[in-house]
Amino acid sequence: MRTFVYIDGFNLYYGAVKSTPYKWLDLKALFVNILQPYNKILAVKYYTAKVASRPDDLDAPNRQTIYLNALRAHIPEIQITRGHFLQSNVRMRLADPKPWQKKTVEVIKTEEKGSDVNIAVHLLNDAWLDAYDCAVVCSNDSDLSEALRLIRKQHNKRIVLVVPGDPALRPPSIQLKRFANAVIQITEDHLKNSLLPNLIPGTSIHKPPSW
Repeated sequence: MRTFVYIDGFNLYYGAVKSTPYKWLDLKALFVNILQPYNKILAVKYYTAKVASRPDDLDAPNRQTIYLNALRAHIPEIQITRGHFLQSNVRMRLADPKPWQKKTVEVIKTEEKGSDVNIAVHLLNDAWLDAYDCAVVCSNDSDLSEALRLIRKQHNKRIVLVVPGDPALRPPSIQLKRFANAVIQITEDHLKNSLLPNLIPGTSIHKPPSW
């Protein structure tokens, strides 16, 4: 089947990759390993936003740039679409304030904006263009459920939901499962067997030392 893969980058990172040694991930190899020989992957669409440096991690933007450059150099089918971050100070209630504490505290709230909308729009647009037979959606964001419903109802496309993370900790979204033909969980074996070469062939791009 002609297959397009749509990856929510932050969902994948925080769900399956963050605390592992598998950050140098070859995204096409990952989905070849997950799907086996039944799908011909024509496009790998990766949705992310530019990370900002933090006092405890000043090098995060540089690592992200290296990784995105490695993906572009190594995977001809890759398409990277960027959203953006919004950061603001908001006042929120404490769940269980002690008698001597205030009931609310001011926190820094960081939100990644745009990726869910971008994925939904591209999923639907590619379906209208009849660009794929099968859409593989790597996310657990229930905001995508209406897009999946329309793709199934109006275009009769096959949808495979790939959920990042431990199913005991991150069970698949009920709303997304309703419109998926199949649900697959990413395992550690999938990750460890899907790493980029440390030196990307034909380039000087290396895996970041801390990865």
